[in-house]
Amino acid sequence: MSWILETDPSSYSFVVLRLGLAIAFFAHSTQQIFGWFGGRGMSGMLANWKDKYHIPTWLGVIGMLTEFLGSFAILVGFLTRPFALGLAIFMAVAMQKAHWEYGFFLARRPGEGSGIEYCLALCLMAVALLIGGGGALSIDGLLSR
Repeated sequence: MSWILETDPSSYSFVVLRLGLAIAFFAHSTQQIFGWFGGRGMSGMLANWKDKYHIPTWLGVIGMLTEFLGSFAILVGFLTRPFALGLAIFMAVAMQKAHWEYGFFLARRPGEGSGIEYCLALCLMAVALLIGGGGALSIDGLLSR
């Protein structure tokens, strides 16, 4: 189990990845859970996911909590690999269920859905952390010594 915390404490590139993912997932999850930044809030998002994508409510709640709690865990580099795995799965599901039919590009004509471009970038950032761990300035790095 020690591999979960192992990381290269001299790798500052993972700090940049962690910061980027933490900001993106904090903003996105608070839209979904609390309705901040013009979001629908938890009940609206869960209803949308259930109606449009047939995602059970309990699974939607797990996804939202993974995003929200994961943003804090990734920020400080605590349990980086497990949360990165959860975020990568969340984004893979989002790409398949909500964005794949619109192609690759995020920027499209008004009224059209967005493609997988942004979700793919977030997914691959999470996969990089899954492979490399928290890196420098991470709680995982402190615990693995």
